Amino acid sequence: MEIRRSIAPHQYTISWYRPLVGGGQEIHTGEAGISAWLDAAQKDYPHWQLHISDQLKDSEYDAGSALQRLVSHRNAHLEPGLHLAVSMRSFRADRVSGFVKAALDCDTEPARDLLRQMADRYPIAITRDLSAAKGWLRVHARGTERYGMVASSKAMRLKPHAIDIRVSIDPVHWFLDGPEDTRSSWYLEDCATEFQVQGLELDWVCVNWDADLRSTDGGWSFHDFRGKQWQSIRSGANQNYLRNAYRVLLTRARQGMVLFIPPGDSGDSTRLPSFYEHTFAYFVDLGIPVL
Repeated sequence: MEIRRSIAPHQYTISWYRPLVGGGQEIHTGEAGISAWLDAAQKDYPHWQLHISDQLKDSEYDAGSALQRLVSHRNAHLEPGLHLAVSMRSFRADRVSGFVKAALDCDTEPARDLLRQMADRYPIAITRDLSAAKGWLRVHARGTERYGMVASSKAMRLKPHAIDIRVSIDPVHWFLDGPEDTRSSWYLEDCATEFQVQGLELDWVCVNWDADLRSTDGGWSFHDFRGKQWQSIRSGANQNYLRNAYRVLLTRARQGMVLFIPPGDSGDSTRLPSFYEHTFAYFVDLGIPVL
């Protein structure tokens, strides 16, 4: 929002610009995130007084280098009071985004603590049985509360579970049509990706986790399925896009979610159990109950 007020005709104008921006939402090539705002402000508006949240140092915002360049600017000020700490996405729990951030940053103790704090208001469960995950959604939803399934756009090996993310959904039907329509989220057949649900929410969500993002002893391992096999993602930017894709998926539910992590198949080199076991164990270790 920009407000301009002329103090005197033909003399000068005082301007206030208050952008509200979130972190960790860059999921596609060309999306630069908050760092682009900071660089643009420094380059094109050197006369502006800049008052910025000090929380932009966090990994979620990926603005470290841009922020360092900016703090040397004589008109830049870091202020704790400018950070909007309470999410308005979920009326049940304001700690969901914090839990997701901690989990994706591998900050296990903060993640466990946040999960305990919101457990009675925002249920989260985990399973290796997709039918159990769908049943969990149906049991928890009441009345017209909407539920659906989501998955990463790189989740190419969920096809044995009848989840093919290459089949593009129609968001209008998926988000708006009723339970009797096979194209709706309620039918639990079509799975939306991060691109189709970014900025939108459901009441209850099943997050289907594939081998593109794998938990390891050393942190997350990033993968892309090319041709007939998984390949490691080396680019730091592309790794960040994939992590943010899961950040989007894990924050789409207003009231609760269930994670489905496949058991894998030792007879299929593209779905080996080792691709999934550590990820499942990681979330269980954080305290998510198993169905």
